[in-house]
Amino acid sequence: MANRVHLTEKVLREALPVAGRDYQIFDDDIRGFAVCVYRGGGRAFTFDYRVSGRQRRMTFARWPAWSVTAARDRARELRRAVDLGQDPLAERDMQRSVPRVQDLIDRYLKEHAVRLAPTSAADHKSMLEKLVAPHWGKKLVTEITKSDVDRLLTKIAEGRARPHKAKPNNRARKLQGVKRTPIRANRVGEVLRKMFNLAIDWGMREDNPANGFYRRVETPRERFLTKEEIDRVAAALDADEDQRAAGIIRLCMLTGARVGEVRQARFEQFNLDLGIWTKPAATTKQRKVHRVPISSDVAAIVRERLLLVPKGNPWLFPGDVPGQPVKEIRRFWSRIQKVAQIEDARIHDLRHTFASLLVSGGASLEMIGKLLGHTQLQTTQRYAHLLDAPLRAGVDAVADAVRPRLKVVHDADAEPCAKSA
Repeated sequence: MANRVHLTEKVLREALPVAGRDYQIFDDDIRGFAVCVYRGGGRAFTFDYRVSGRQRRMTFARWPAWSVTAARDRARELRRAVDLGQDPLAERDMQRSVPRVQDLIDRYLKEHAVRLAPTSAADHKSMLEKLVAPHWGKKLVTEITKSDVDRLLTKIAEGRARPHKAKPNNRARKLQGVKRTPIRANRVGEVLRKMFNLAIDWGMREDNPANGFYRRVETPRERFLTKEEIDRVAAALDADEDQRAAGIIRLCMLTGARVGEVRQARFEQFNLDLGIWTKPAATTKQRKVHRVPISSDVAAIVRERLLLVPKGNPWLFPGDVPGQPVKEIRRFWSRIQKVAQIEDARIHDLRHTFASLLVSGGASLEMIGKLLGHTQLQTTQRYAHLLDAPLRAGVDAVADAVRPRLKVVHDADAEPCAKSA
């Protein structure tokens, strides 16, 4: 029969390893609770029990990572479970086989994100790995509740302080205040909703805790270049020595296309006779073929590139790496920003400017959405307020037409008063 003592920190410290074998020291209080002293000197807490006629041993903690007091409390819980007919080892094995959120994230990125556009896939990967995994990665997929989703999105929406470049040379930095990020929270919510829908399809859980998540009010960025700013950008593009990158910016301005779509444009996508640019699904954000008309100016740029690009190269703007298009033009755009004095404007704001010019030209929101490749009308609704200007002009025109008659009526009413005086 095994010797039993009251396990204490002192007992564990004084327990010496025995060469060639491991041995246990059982506690005299909780049946089955023991410490195993390994021949190498390590010590671990164990729990011996019998269930369904089988003798089982469960190692559940290491000393000194766990104190004797903490291990005793855990052993008491295990003893209670066994007395109720449960098998702690079987339950632990089952828990280990249940997928965790990190497993779900890995499968989502491997099987679903790869079908998205490269930029969207990278964005999903960044959100899940940086904003979700640190909080939920080790949790079971079935443990996540609607409250967990709400708390996480609230935390994301609150934002965080971030380093700020105080000087152009990037050497001196200071900490900005917290900047709220409701748009980011909504995007993460959408990704979670999609991921948990797939979790249901994959048999990982039966419901979606992200369904109906609270959407934060978004204040979208509204930066449109003025006519004077457009002129300055055009002049800066003409004067810059890098006309390859300048061509990319010109196409962004003339088509409203995303910079990634322009960078990856191939000659075969353009039908210059019909004036059509057919963007393949692989390069569009929505992963759908997008067919748009092009102006004569765009056709002229394509013809110019045909003369400049070596014959046989499919890319409209070939990069420095053979067989690849231009990878990035951020440094070029930074140079244009300074020359054109539009430091607060992003390349994507050229897309907004394109839409605003369409509105001023009388285009409908439906037409703008088709030209920009939007699949949902609500995405195009951000430009709805720009329609107020032509509507207001129409109302003013009516007022101008009616105003002379109102003056006549007013004068007619005033005339009797003058006579009575």
